[in-house]
Amino acid sequence: MQVLIVDDSKLALIALKALLTDAGYDVLAAMNGEEAIKVLETNPCRMVISDWEMPVMTGLELCRKVRSGEYSGYIYFILLTSHKEEMVEGLSAGADDFIAKPYKPDEVLARLRSGERILSLETRDVAIFALAKLAESRDVDTGAHLERVQYYCRALAQRMATVEKYQGVIDPEFVRLIFQTSPLHDIGKVGIPDSVLLKPGRLDPHEFEIMKMHTTIAAQTLDATLSKFPGASFLKMARDIAATHHEKYDGSGYPNGLIGENIPLCGRIIALADVYDALISKRVYKQALTHESAKSIILEGRCKHFDPDVIDCFVDLEDQFIAIHKRFSGDE
Repeated sequence: MQVLIVDDSKLALIALKALLTDAGYDVLAAMNGEEAIKVLETNPCRMVISDWEMPVMTGLELCRKVRSGEYSGYIYFILLTSHKEEMVEGLSAGADDFIAKPYKPDEVLARLRSGERILSLETRDVAIFALAKLAESRDVDTGAHLERVQYYCRALAQRMATVEKYQGVIDPEFVRLIFQTSPLHDIGKVGIPDSVLLKPGRLDPHEFEIMKMHTTIAAQTLDATLSKFPGASFLKMARDIAATHHEKYDGSGYPNGLIGENIPLCGRIIALADVYDALISKRVYKQALTHESAKSIILEGRCKHFDPDVIDCFVDLEDQFIAIHKRFSGDE
């Protein structure tokens, strides 16, 4: 596997390159973040180990740049840092793992092997997304909804990880899982009749009751799968997302009327992401709202529809939400 190492110290690069080469890795090197981006643009590196403190572009800035870029596959990003308090900021930027300096050679190799295991799951991610896309294909009006919701959810989770309340709750694995499984939120719609799902207008009360069943259909299906594979954490989050993304913070949602933090955190995050995207997207029965109009509606839903902590992070991420929508709106 090809690994890119980034450090402004030539001695550090030589030592790390020797360690990884002896372990069988194909190693490329860069002296700063800008050089690293150029390397990634022309080489299929799947893993990056970067020092935090560098001139021109820091490791943190490089991590953010990688996460905002478009590459052929997921890039597993490890930050080298001598300060534990920096880890929360690194997580928010999208880092997958951290190695404390001065590092131990065995630890570096163990972290890389862990990263390889994560990357090997990419075929599972492809299958999950293909399954979600198949369900979504019945509704030709959704455009790149799944992609946008994925990136909204990841941005929100990364931002919430920096809030003291969620430190220890949201870790790199949570961020990976919500990005991976959020496309399955509406998979239960495969069980909704076309007469309801594809109706070109507002649903009447009876039709709406039928539509609401997509949450329980998905939950029952994923529960059955979980019973066969109880150790699959991604299935548990997928089940929680599909079952609870229409619950509301004040208990007025469906299917179970859950209140506040009784709603799984992943469900509270995707609830905002899903509604935001629906508001700013054109449908056969409505025009797209502006970001400001959608933001106003979401703020009005504070402690009613939405978790106030999720709203606070959404406000902090406005520019990122706008950029994500723009990036995935070419087909619409």
